[in-house]
Amino acid sequence: MAYRKLGRNNKHRRAMLANLTKDLIKNERIETTETRAKEVRKCFDKMVTYGKNGSLVSRRNALAFLHNDNEAVTKVFNDLAKRYETRNGGYTRILKLTERKGDDALMVILELVD
Repeated sequence: MAYRKLGRNNKHRRAMLANLTKDLIKNERIETTETRAKEVRKCFDKMVTYGKNGSLVSRRNALAFLHNDNEAVTKVFNDLAKRYETRNGGYTRILKLTERKGDDALMVILELVD
């Protein structure tokens, strides 16, 4: 599977994606760059899939990825899994904004669909 390195080493990239995924779970909407949003979307889809599965192994995998954040994992398994149980993927949408002033990176809003 191809992925973006985002200019970071492996540990930094994993931590950044986990933190952005936790923010998306808790706030249901984040503002970030387009390339980061596309990567976070993949991680979030995997978390919702774990929640829909609902097994103990899935909960432990979600906890491992989200750095033992019980609040986020509980929200995924109790709220988001039920919200998206009839939906097969496509849990997020990307709304494009303007370019960032410093480096002209395209800024987007990544939010959950209803």
